[in-house]
Formats: sequence, structure tokens, C-alpha cells
Amino acid sequence: MDTLEATSELQSRLASLSFSSFPGITSQQCDDGPVDGLQSTDLSLSKNPTDMDETKQDPGLPSEDNEEAPAELAPGGAGEENNSAGSCQLSAEMKTQMPDLSPPTTWTSASLKELKAKLQQEKDSVVTVYRGDIMTVHVPTVPEAKKVCWEFATDGYDIGFGIYFDWSPVTSQSITVHISESSDDEDEEEELEGPVRNGDVEKGSKTQTNSNLAELLPVYRQDSHLTVFGGSHDFPGEGTYLLKFDNSYSLWRNKTLYYRVYYSA
Repeated sequence: MDTLEATSELQSRLASLSFSSFPGITSQQCDDGPVDGLQSTDLSLSKNPTDMDETKQDPGLPSEDNEEAPAELAPGGAGEENNSAGSCQLSAEMKTQMPDLSPPTTWTSASLKELKAKLQQEKDSVVTVYRGDIMTVHVPTVPEAKKVCWEFATDGYDIGFGIYFDWSPVTSQSITVHISESSDDEDEEEELEGPVRNGDVEKGSKTQTNSNLAELLPVYRQDSHLTVFGGSHDFPGEGTYLLKFDNSYSLWRNKTLYYRVYYSA
């Protein structure tokens, strides 16, 4: 019994001596943390490279989050740009082929009765432009003259008037008159002279530019029942003048037109 008690007392003293003599060991172990924590840290470090390998992609391949247009579309886009540039170039070439026209000289006169009395004595100088119709006078250029002149007036009501120039080669030197309904007039000009759209005579006609037809005066309603309207234009070259007397806007009234067209040197 004495031996056992002595042994226990010795072990107790040794234990107390160990903790008091080496405090750093116990403290270092606590600072390092549990082994499970170290193992968890090792596992996370070993897992990260694996995740990076799994998510890493070849930089040459497109990413799902950052999709880009395929390279094949680039030539198509360039083709469209080239086509657009080509169209603009063709349009510019067409415009350069057709010289710019100087504006016509226009005037008005109060001698309404005198003009009507004079034109009543001339053949085919007094005509009726029926409701919904357009009368177009085709006046070709001639070598013997340098300019075209015109005068006109109406009875009771106004009428639309405008002038165009067709650069097509002259095939006949005769002055001709064409009377048609508005829709027929547009169809005929689209086939023979290029597209002409009469539009609203209150706001002026709208025309499409082409290689042959040029607008000198847009079609506007003129108070030709109150005053005489006249004008002239120097020949810009070979071609045909189109003088339009427009009554397409009138649903009920026919218009009596007094007019003359002549050349001047």
C-alpha cells in the first residue's frame, strides 16, 4: 500500500512538472488547430486545381457566356457594304451623265383678255382639260432654235402646271399632245420616259430621278384664270420638253385652257 501511494504521488508530481516546464508545447498545439481542420484545408487546396482544370477552356473556342458572331458572317457583311457602295457609285455615275438644268424664266401678265382673244383665232390653241385628266404637251428641241416659250390662261378656275425635260434622243420634231387620266399618264411615263409621279398639285409633284428625266418646274396649281402665266427655257441639249397641264385633282369641273408653245432663237 505504501508503495502504491508513493508511486501515485510521484506520477502526479511528474505530470505537474511537465505542464509547467513546457507551456509552449500545449500553446503551439492549440494554435495549430485540430488535425481535422488541417485535413480539410489540404483537401480544399488539392481540389481547386481540379476545378480549374474542369472549367478551363481552350481560348480558341467560343465561350457560352460570351458568344460571338461566326467568322463566316464577316465576308457577307463586307459584301453588303460593297453592294451598297456599288449602288451609290452607279447612282453618282447616272447623275454625272445628266447635266444640271438651269431654272426656267417665268413671268405673269394681266393681259388676260388680249391673250384669249388672240388664241381663239389660232388652231388647236383652245382645248378642254376634263376632270381627272392630265394634258401633256411634248415639245422636242430643234436645231433652228435656242429656246422654248409658253403662255397659258384658263376660264373660271385654276389648273396645275409643271415642266419636265426628257434627255432621250429626239425621234420626231413635231409637237404632240397627249391627254390621259392620272393613272394612265403615270403608267405611260413609267414605260416610255421613266417614273413620274404627279403627287399632290397643292404641294408640288414628286419625281424619281433617273438617267433620262429631269424636273424643271414641279406641278403646282396656278391661278391662270386671274392672270396669264408664261415662261421660257434655253435648250440644255437634245431632248424633249414635257409641259403638263394637270386637272387630275378636280372631281367635277372641266377646265378651258388657252395656251401656245413656240420656239425662239
